[in-house]
Amino acid sequence: MTLSKAAGACIMFWQFAFSSGANAVVFVSSDINTTPAPDNFSICFDNSCQSISQLALSDDQWQGIRAIFLPGSETAGEERAMIGKAVARLEQIVGPMTGTENDKGLNKSSGNPAGHRMDCIDESTNTTTYLYMMQQDGLLKWHRLRDPVTRGFFIFGWPHTTAVIESREDHSLWAVDSWFYDNGLAPEILPLEQWQEGWRPAGS
Repeated sequence: MTLSKAAGACIMFWQFAFSSGANAVVFVSSDINTTPAPDNFSICFDNSCQSISQLALSDDQWQGIRAIFLPGSETAGEERAMIGKAVARLEQIVGPMTGTENDKGLNKSSGNPAGHRMDCIDESTNTTTYLYMMQQDGLLKWHRLRDPVTRGFFIFGWPHTTAVIESREDHSLWAVDSWFYDNGLAPEILPLEQWQEGWRPAGS
């Protein structure tokens, strides 16, 4: 695993091991919980996991995440929409716990000197943590968690990293990218191939 930062760029190589459907995740810091659960997980912030908080959700908070996936999805597309809502809701819950509730998309400043900015390493790490917890709780019927992916290397601009899920149905890969938007808004979920070509939201 390698971490490099240049002029605010985001770049990190990740390693996952898949065994019996479970993920052994190697993150950028040994302080990150690599087997997160709702009552014990890590959140990164302050750019590339310079700060890490160990958190726990209440039973009611996690039940609220479970409720997003009820009564269940009929298609992979429906589940991706549920995943987006769940990631957004988790950011809304976690934000006040870590002081990241005012984090802005695209590394923009919140204007708050006490604010804790999150770059794409923080965002992809946290989204991967959330997806891991969803998967381990049996909430993902149509998808499984995969390795985060980095694009760029000065071909499509500064390097950038996203969380990734795979469709169990057709094995297509999907970027789950929460970095583009402010804290608490649903991430973009789009075909990984399109994301790797340098995709950005209109106007960004």
